[in-house]
Amino acid sequence: MRKMLPAFVITAAALAFALWALPQLPERVATHWGMNGQPDDWSSPAFAAFLMPGLMAFLSLLFAVLPSIDPLKKNYEFHGSVYFLLVNVIVAFTGVVHVIVLGAALGWPISISRAIPALIGVLFVFIGNLLPRIRPNWFMGIRTPWTLSSEQVWRKTHRVGGYAFTLAGLAFIVISFLGRGPAGTRLMLWLVFPIVLWPVLYSYLEWRKEKEGTGSGRPTAS
Repeated sequence: MRKMLPAFVITAAALAFALWALPQLPERVATHWGMNGQPDDWSSPAFAAFLMPGLMAFLSLLFAVLPSIDPLKKNYEFHGSVYFLLVNVIVAFTGVVHVIVLGAALGWPISISRAIPALIGVLFVFIGNLLPRIRPNWFMGIRTPWTLSSEQVWRKTHRVGGYAFTLAGLAFIVISFLGRGPAGTRLMLWLVFPIVLWPVLYSYLEWRKEKEGTGSGRPTAS
């Protein structure tokens, strides 16, 4: 629980910000934006103010409990620091999105269509750099039937996944700053989906190679 302290502190700060912002919010708060960057769904001030802090509290408690119920919890002795670093960052990311959404509703000069994709890109780059250090587990990482059935396939897939997520994140960041509107959003999807799905296909191919006896022994190039 001590390793989750940053997440709990960030959640408390998000709640404090929500309480401060609530009396100043308009009657309708934009909570969803279309591909053109324009809001297309609105919520009540209370819902918009407390949704993210509630989600952050739930995630913090969930992430704190998951290692103790993981059938592969012995591996947290080796990657526990990476796990807690990543979950704290995910909670912090949610908190930043919370501030951006409420800030935009308060009239701050924020471009949602640029800020959120750029943030997602930064998160993807961060995840990409941590993926190769994650050991097999049931709750985090690229969990396919093939990575969970072979530690070697897990290791190779997460090395490839690290590059894929980093590349996807950089693509998000670059395109978000180009500000191409709907075309930029579609370009993100066309680029990112194949990049992120590649490790899944790669895990199957490596598993087949290992099963046929050509993937065991010395590691193959990735």
